[in-house]
Amino acid sequence: MTLLKGLLPDSADNSVADVVPATGHTAWLTLFASATMAFLAVFAMALSMATGRVADRWSDELARTATVRIAAPAGQVEAQTAAALVVLETTPGILAARALSDAEQKDLLTPWFGDSDLGLENLPIPRLIEIVEDDPGYDAAGLRLRLAGEAPGAVLDDHSRWRQPLVRAANRLRSLGFFALILIGSTMAAMVTLAAGSSLAANRQVIQVLRLVGAEDGYIARAFVRRFTLRALAGGAMGTLVGLIAIMLMPDPGEVAQNNFLTGLGFVGTQWLWPLLIPVLAAIVAFLATRLAAFRALKELT
Repeated sequence: MTLLKGLLPDSADNSVADVVPATGHTAWLTLFASATMAFLAVFAMALSMATGRVADRWSDELARTATVRIAAPAGQVEAQTAAALVVLETTPGILAARALSDAEQKDLLTPWFGDSDLGLENLPIPRLIEIVEDDPGYDAAGLRLRLAGEAPGAVLDDHSRWRQPLVRAANRLRSLGFFALILIGSTMAAMVTLAAGSSLAANRQVIQVLRLVGAEDGYIARAFVRRFTLRALAGGAMGTLVGLIAIMLMPDPGEVAQNNFLTGLGFVGTQWLWPLLIPVLAAIVAFLATRLAAFRALKELT
């Protein structure tokens, strides 16, 4: 009895190790679950942020550029192209405008038709004029009216039909990344709850003896909560560190491949600070899950 009373000093922190076993399958389960979930959370966060960066880059590029398509009879293409260029050069909000050459238009069609000789001169392919927008931008409706009067075969494409689906897709992918983080946190909470419940059940006799010597349920619960919270914090830190190292060791895809969602996976600038929140969130999840499991188990042991 004297030994048991020694487990209950004034400070609960000094007796936590005696109340909750420091080793065993529950300790390894908590460490492994928190480390694994933190590792997956790093990649889910990296994918979500990479998706946002690439989508923002594509959206900005499409927002700053537009295309005028000259669809006119063969004998009028050059004249309407020249007329359209004059209109564009005198339109406020347009920084530059130039007609694409046959070689450039062939390069645009190559991904669709291959590297074979396309014979552009024999095909009724519209002439394209590239527009670079200036701040604060141009009046699209007014420009369409001017083009209709000066070059009837000119059609303005401000890329809005491409930009809007891209923005929607980016938002959905970001939401998917956040949803993955929620699933990861929920899975970790379930694992910690199972581990805490198992530990409480394994120490049933110890808990009953502690009650006999005057230990309150709040003290016993705090002992379990503290131990499992620290385990989750340690596991989360290890998993986050391994995840960040894996991200840093990924090969650089180069400037061109940065426009791909997967090859651009990673963090940029201050985004590297966001994964540091994962161990803290893991500890908070473990704290809440263990506290709930502890009081529920102690109530059943009453």
